[in-house]
Amino acid sequence: MFGTDHIHKTVYQRRREFVFLLLSGIFLGSLTMLNILGITRFIDLSMYFGIPENSPVHFSVAVGVLAYPITFLCTDFISEIYGRKRANMLVLIGLILNAWVLFVLWLGGTLDPPKALNEFGLLSPQIVDGEVNIPYGYAFYEIRQATFAATFASMLAYLAAQFCDVQVFHFFKKLTKGKHLWLRNNASTLSSQLIDSSVVILITHYVAHALPIDPDQSLGWQLFLFIASSYLFKFCFALIDTIPFYFGVRFFRKWLNIQDEVE
Repeated sequence: MFGTDHIHKTVYQRRREFVFLLLSGIFLGSLTMLNILGITRFIDLSMYFGIPENSPVHFSVAVGVLAYPITFLCTDFISEIYGRKRANMLVLIGLILNAWVLFVLWLGGTLDPPKALNEFGLLSPQIVDGEVNIPYGYAFYEIRQATFAATFASMLAYLAAQFCDVQVFHFFKKLTKGKHLWLRNNASTLSSQLIDSSVVILITHYVAHALPIDPDQSLGWQLFLFIASSYLFKFCFALIDTIPFYFGVRFFRKWLNIQDEVE
């Protein structure tokens, strides 16, 4: 017969595995959405920030960015509860997932390609009896091109930002001797997301040439607005997620029965 202590340990171990898998699943799922949806659409959020329609300044973010802030909350939870090694391991798995998504998209476009592909590897709409005909598979090739264009930038930015997030988090945790949870949560997330926003926008434009740039306006100003919009969106969520992070850590430590990092 197993003793009561053994049963309790088993229950807590299962809970710890469940929470780690849940956080990892949300992290990897959000990352996949970021890469697949990526820059397939830019959403103008100006009205939500009080910016009028006729303003020369617009607040636009790529649709893939919408789910991205949650990834930093997940890595912060894992860093706090499971330690730096687990967090870095998850970041590495995310990079492997990026490569897997690219491979599947490449394979899907290479096997049995339609004859109607143009020089850019896209299906072009055709005029049939005076009407625009969208060929079957059109959406896939549009998303495929956008994903390829943005994922290279995303992978570099992802590596830099996520490793920065983990390192800065633990730097402040050591500096404050485990106190001031809000400080390491915000410092790590805000610094890493600035790196992420800048790298993604600059590489997406200069390498992939995939941003909707208006040739009649200043390039530098447009790139600045893209970076600022992306960062401001992430900045707001970083401040908001401090509250669920604070209460989440307290809840998990009690529910998982842990005081120190779980290795």
